[in-house]
Amino acid sequence: MKENYCLQAALVCLGMLCHSQAFATERRGHLRPSFHGHHEKGKEGQVLQRSKRGWVWNQFFVIEEYTGPDPVLVGRLHSDIDSGDGNIKYILSGEGAGTIFVIDDKSGNIHATKTLDREERAQYTLMAQAVDRDTNRPLEPPSEFIVKVQDINDNPPEFLHETYHANVPERSNVGTSVIQVTASDADDPTYGNSAKLVYSILEGQPYFSVEAQTGIIRTALPNMDREAKEEYHVVIQAKDMGGHMGGLSGTTKVTITLTDVNDNPPKFPQSVYQMSVSEAAVPGEEVGRVKAKDPDIGENGLVTYNIVDGDGMELFEITTDYETQEGVVKLKKPVDFETKRAYSLKVEAANVHIDPKFISNGPFKDTVTVKIAVEDADEPPMFLAPSYIHEVQENAAAGTVVGRVHAKDPDAANSPIRYSIDRHTDLDRFFTINPEDGFIKTTKPLDREETAWLNISVFAAEIHNRHQEAKVPVAIRVLDVNDNAPKFAAPYEGFICESDQTKPLSNQPIVTISADDKDDTANGPRFIFSLPPEIIHNPNFTVRDNRDNTAGVYARRGGFSRQKQDLYLLPIVISDGGFPPMSSTNTLTIKVCGCDVNGALLSCNAEAYILNAGLSTGALIAILACIVILPRCPSLKHALPREETRLLHLRFQLTLFSCVQINRTLCLLGIFIDFPSATW
Repeated sequence: MKENYCLQAALVCLGMLCHSQAFATERRGHLRPSFHGHHEKGKEGQVLQRSKRGWVWNQFFVIEEYTGPDPVLVGRLHSDIDSGDGNIKYILSGEGAGTIFVIDDKSGNIHATKTLDREERAQYTLMAQAVDRDTNRPLEPPSEFIVKVQDINDNPPEFLHETYHANVPERSNVGTSVIQVTASDADDPTYGNSAKLVYSILEGQPYFSVEAQTGIIRTALPNMDREAKEEYHVVIQAKDMGGHMGGLSGTTKVTITLTDVNDNPPKFPQSVYQMSVSEAAVPGEEVGRVKAKDPDIGENGLVTYNIVDGDGMELFEITTDYETQEGVVKLKKPVDFETKRAYSLKVEAANVHIDPKFISNGPFKDTVTVKIAVEDADEPPMFLAPSYIHEVQENAAAGTVVGRVHAKDPDAANSPIRYSIDRHTDLDRFFTINPEDGFIKTTKPLDREETAWLNISVFAAEIHNRHQEAKVPVAIRVLDVNDNAPKFAAPYEGFICESDQTKPLSNQPIVTISADDKDDTANGPRFIFSLPPEIIHNPNFTVRDNRDNTAGVYARRGGFSRQKQDLYLLPIVISDGGFPPMSSTNTLTIKVCGCDVNGALLSCNAEAYILNAGLSTGALIAILACIVILPRCPSLKHALPREETRLLHLRFQLTLFSCVQINRTLCLLGIFIDFPSATW
């Protein structure tokens, strides 16, 4: 504080010295004394006087921040017309007049009554005037002048920010620009060195330096390693007066962080990892984890893992957990303790992103050995085959052996196995299984025509641990036996035209027939068609086998008449090609029908009998009465044999081509009555 007072006193003295020197200079150089007349003659011989302003000016400056006991003399106003008798009064107006600046109205001395701060206001504009003291009549026109506040170094430099944060890549070259800090000084930059700043570093050496004139911070050491030290705290000073002694200063703190580059390869912390996996583990199950350490961060520290060698490459795989940066060893295929009990893998860890600038630090990868031991587990039994197919003939007696399934315990203990059938797959209980040896037998005859394939499931379980069981599908094919005779493929019916000719009207078959057989094709076609031996020489019809599983029925003669017989039932024997062969007799119905000249069917009903026109009326009535009564007569109905009624399709048709008068009112014309055999 004492030093500041001394400094201010020295500056006041300096200002007053400058003021005195300027005043003396102006006095010596003033060439316009106030009111000195310049005489001119007018037109009428009058002498005119032109007044001149006769101010004598001081150099008006005032030093800021003056804190002395007396007001500061700013300057003095004086007019040439002032003879010192006190008749002239000086008046001051303008900015700060009467408050900051006061004038002695007799002497013209101007004083500053308050402490001034140039940083608040650098100058004041004032008006001065000399007037008559008694009359206040202006003796001079108003004159404007400026009072400038003289700067002193009273403001320290200030940085734009109290703290700065900056980043620079690690291992940057010496002189790499980090950040520029800037300070400002409120003092007058045009006066002296009060605002001339110089930057220097107070803390942060020897790692960083700062340019004195610009404030740019640069790296000062090579190969700064983020992994060794990531953050640095630097203090920068800005000092005015060109950095000379006595100047004011300000500081700021700069936090500099080294950003990461990929300058470190991944490294495994150990040379061997020991892991184990149960033989009961399923593919995809995690076996263990490895981790290579990379001190870099972000994408520079990303590591990927691969299996590059080893006898377990086909059974194990490794993936990368990018959240933990670990390599996850997983089971790829099932392992078997009884087959192989240990595996070895060579795992490689490598960086994902490599910076070419630091490739000489490589290689950016590392390898490690992973040894995996297979642990024994109580495994379920294993069938020798994934599925079984057996065969059995249909109609085989109960207890017939269908086949066998076989399972064993893969564990070293080799526990005994018990077999059972999953009854959900054998609801009809067609089969049974021997629990000790796995032989499957039938419980009843099977019919291939009902079910050709039967699918069941068989369980195999350890005796000492029923929870350890396995399941296998068993497909059983029922083999065909020729136990079904062929039959007509459809309810065939034939038609033949009646005629007077004795020879057949056509060489075409009356009907073509075929057959069906429920048995397998091996026991079915080819079919053989023939007439029964007892009617092999049937005079009316014959059967010709086409040798393509069809046959044609032909007429042996002509001259068929519906009046004689309108319906024929022809038995036909059909045999299959199985062993032993099976045959059946099927009946073909052949109707005698009326045809036109082209052989097209017209009617298959029996022709009406032509009654003699001379038949008496009584006879007609008797016939009609019999026709009406006949179906209602049970004794007559049961008198006929059943076979005859089945073969006979009795149709009564009466056609009267003349009108017979009955009691002169009844006329019978074309009366038709049909009694089918079904009513018999």
